[in-house]
Amino acid sequence: MIRTMSLIAYAIFICSIMLANIEADNSEHPLPPFSCDSENPSTKPFPFCNVDLPLHERAHDLVSRLSLDEKISQLVNTAPAVPRLGIPDYQWWSEALHGVAGSMVADSGITFGGSIRAATSFPQVILTAATFDENLWYRIAKAIGTEARAIYNEGEAQGMTFWSPNVNIFRDPRWGRGQETPGEDPFMTSKYAVSFVRGIQGDSFEGGQLKDGRLLASACCKHFTAYDLESWNGNSRFTFDARVTKQDMADTYQPPFKTCVKDGRASGIMCAYNSVNGVPNCADYDLLTKTARGEWGFQGYVVSDDHAIPHLFEMQKYSKSPEDAVADVLKAGLDVECGDYLANHTKSAVEKGIVSESDIDRALYNSFKIRMRLGLFNGNPSKLVYGNLSRNDVCSPEHHDLALEVARDGIVLLKNSANLLPLSKSETQSLAVIGPSANDSRTLVGNYAGPPCKTITPLQGLMNYVRKIEFHQGCETINCASIASIEAVKKLAQSADYVVLVVGINQDFEREDLDREDLVLPGQQQHLITSVAKAAKNPVILVLLCGGPVDISFAKNNPKIGGILWAGYPGEAGGKAIAEIIFGDHNPAMDFLI
Repeated sequence: MIRTMSLIAYAIFICSIMLANIEADNSEHPLPPFSCDSENPSTKPFPFCNVDLPLHERAHDLVSRLSLDEKISQLVNTAPAVPRLGIPDYQWWSEALHGVAGSMVADSGITFGGSIRAATSFPQVILTAATFDENLWYRIAKAIGTEARAIYNEGEAQGMTFWSPNVNIFRDPRWGRGQETPGEDPFMTSKYAVSFVRGIQGDSFEGGQLKDGRLLASACCKHFTAYDLESWNGNSRFTFDARVTKQDMADTYQPPFKTCVKDGRASGIMCAYNSVNGVPNCADYDLLTKTARGEWGFQGYVVSDDHAIPHLFEMQKYSKSPEDAVADVLKAGLDVECGDYLANHTKSAVEKGIVSESDIDRALYNSFKIRMRLGLFNGNPSKLVYGNLSRNDVCSPEHHDLALEVARDGIVLLKNSANLLPLSKSETQSLAVIGPSANDSRTLVGNYAGPPCKTITPLQGLMNYVRKIEFHQGCETINCASIASIEAVKKLAQSADYVVLVVGINQDFEREDLDREDLVLPGQQQHLITSVAKAAKNPVILVLLCGGPVDISFAKNNPKIGGILWAGYPGEAGGKAIAEIIFGDHNPAMDFLI
């Protein structure tokens, strides 16, 4: 009887917890930040709240109601609220390179600090591009835009402008940010740009369906232009002056941005740190206004890269004073600064007569028009288009499956001697998995990644195929300064039917502000590979995790290295995709980007 009563009490306790969770799930979440609330009578008279008026009239009306100090405060990415007009604060900076992400170093429009703690992490762009599938690129971006809007609807985002995609050309294989790009081909990068922009902004795959201008999320093509260096051989991206011929500019560097604007209809462009032929990109009128707006018909906002404006005066010595730097960028066509230099120095630039209030108005007209296109001045978002998107649309099974599909189709088979792959599921009785990247989930996602919904490492993926599987890291870290217990590693390789080696590099070797000095594998990785291959009873399978290329010429003609897969940074489902390819549940690609 006591046992029965205990079970009943336990059941009641569990039911009460479940009921509380259901009530919590159904409870009203915080409203996202928006303007022109229909229930707020103080904002009804404002023409900028009248959705029946043309967008340009609404934007002009809003800007005309701001004081000079209020206008200046809106020129930076962390734009404060204007309570008297019912305008909430706004954060322009969020990222969406291969999944919704926040800023790595500063305040961000999305922080994952609320009840939504993750978003789908798709493969890094260099791998996604290797699918050569424009429709797939579009579907990825559409999923990212959907998750971004869902997070906003749940009241957990302060902005809907995302500074992606990166459409720079990956010309030097040592560049740390090449992983973020679709590769070295301008035509390919242009196609990727259009698909991504249309997807994330909510347009159709064919384009032309944003007839009312309404955006699912705002895309921003970066870094405009001729940017492909971080810090190398004494050169810094902050001061580098790229010398580019007119033909190279037209043939190589500009096509992705041109198609981003003309075909994709991107609502944002980010100007790069560097100069081109002596003129800083963010102060180049010919680039930002004459070319982008005049020749290409750009209708969005131009934002600077992070703290690029002070560099004009302090590092590049292009502008004569802080106020001149403000004047140079505003008159060139900049609309929003990522940083606070304009907030600190625009007032004095106006007082000195080198910046006019009309210069500021022009910038604010462009930026507020984008916020209006996002529906942020149309009242309660839950009653508008996209208002039905919710937390159920974030980390959905469909999006995880899409991430897996992309990883499968992007992984490249570089070598398959004597048809080693695929391994037989029935005849492979034991497997050794060796390498510092085999069970490291952080390596899977690359840079500019938000927290993934879940991750499957190569080791975890392979465990679904072989009952007897043993793992050894080989090197204690990816630096591989030394090989831990080389004899134990070789003994493991000898004992297994087959060996899968998972090696490469990670963000310790290539990332923003870090270029590589060479293309070789770190430390003792090559020695680890050749030692294991020599000891193994059968030819081994080598899996490379890296964004930029690595030199594996030593493995090309080594008969004991039978299969080589390049897997880039394959995202949250990457380990499953690698395992499926090794065991024949998916055929890998044969085309490479770099």
